[in-house]
Amino acid sequence: MVEDQLIISIEELKEQGLSYYKINKFVEKGILRKLNKRYYENVNYTGELTDFSYIPAYIPQGVICLMSAAVYYDLTNYMPHSVDVDIPRKSRVSTLPDWPNIDLYYYTDYRYKLGIEENNGIRIYDIEKTVVDIIYYRERMGIDTAKEVLVNYLRRRDRNLNKLIRYGDRCKCGKIMSIYLEVLI
Repeated sequence: MVEDQLIISIEELKEQGLSYYKINKFVEKGILRKLNKRYYENVNYTGELTDFSYIPAYIPQGVICLMSAAVYYDLTNYMPHSVDVDIPRKSRVSTLPDWPNIDLYYYTDYRYKLGIEENNGIRIYDIEKTVVDIIYYRERMGIDTAKEVLVNYLRRRDRNLNKLIRYGDRCKCGKIMSIYLEVLI
């Protein structure tokens, strides 16, 4: 069994030669904990554990977004009470865990597919897409929060303003992004 993996799919366990009988024995012994029909938690996992770790098991098509992604990229001091996860508009999620708390956002297909990165099996929007989404949802997130995220982004050496403006145009907030950038730069 994979020791360095927290969430293990039934397919991965079967690829390792484990039968359903053996998998159920691991559950009985407390080595695995069943999360849902497709995924198990490795109880003996000793690596880093974050709120993001369980997202792929419960929402395989989910992408970490908005304030959760901003915290990940160190763009804000805000500590979210839940993980912001984006899914395609027509998707459905059958069950959500008790922990971590998850806030779902339904994006259009185009907006959903733009800027996805994968880090250690967790899908998250890149930093520019995160900034653009927060500016787009500035009324919901708060104007001060949107400003803080943008200012912190502009202070970074690895910023890519061309990519930020291109994403802003594609996500229908190019004009407001330009106004913010003109004021802050």
